[in-house]
Amino acid sequence: MGFTIGGTRGTDKLRTAARRRGRPSDCTAVAEYTGLWGWDAVPGARALDGACSCGATDCAAPGAHPLGFAPEIPAGATLDEVADAWAEFPGAAVLLPVGRAFDVIEVAETAGRRALVRLERMGLPLGPVAGTPDGRAQFFVAPGAAAELPRLLYRMGWDDADLDLHGLGPGDHITAPPSDHGGLGPVRWLRPPALDSATDPPQARLLLGTLAYVAHRSPA
Repeated sequence: MGFTIGGTRGTDKLRTAARRRGRPSDCTAVAEYTGLWGWDAVPGARALDGACSCGATDCAAPGAHPLGFAPEIPAGATLDEVADAWAEFPGAAVLLPVGRAFDVIEVAETAGRRALVRLERMGLPLGPVAGTPDGRAQFFVAPGAAAELPRLLYRMGWDDADLDLHGLGPGDHITAPPSDHGGLGPVRWLRPPALDSATDPPQARLLLGTLAYVAHRSPA
């Protein structure tokens, strides 16, 4: 990795260095993701009044997809490397590829917040959790969860339930804080990343029972 610092102190040092160098906040966030948490990142499209910055008039996901001509910024990239790469795509959203360092289990935000309280009270391991402006909660879990989700739900007896619960895996991308998602507003952390949870997210089976239960009991 490009940084040997860790935890909250590492994040603070990175932000202080960014301020001294005059880096924009997006560069600071991307450098945290690549240098501290070991995630890849990619510049993404933005949306304004329903129009996508990719230029396609028939874009299927305005402001919520990678820029096809933008290269990924790999895990381990330093702040200077991120700033140089991001300068080529000013104003781009920060997107994270799913299915490498983590998969995502997504539920409605109301259900996600309730589940988060339950999981914390139970003392179960948790990874980062993001909240989107369109009302979704995204739980970071170990890679492979999306492919295993139907089997896990079957084993837990939730396969026949009508659940607003979905897995995101290889080939998917999520918008990361502090970027705007689809022109609706910024994504934010409901549970921010930390060195242990970001680099070693929990197995989905540890969270899935609670997520499914709360999603089942939450109003549509």
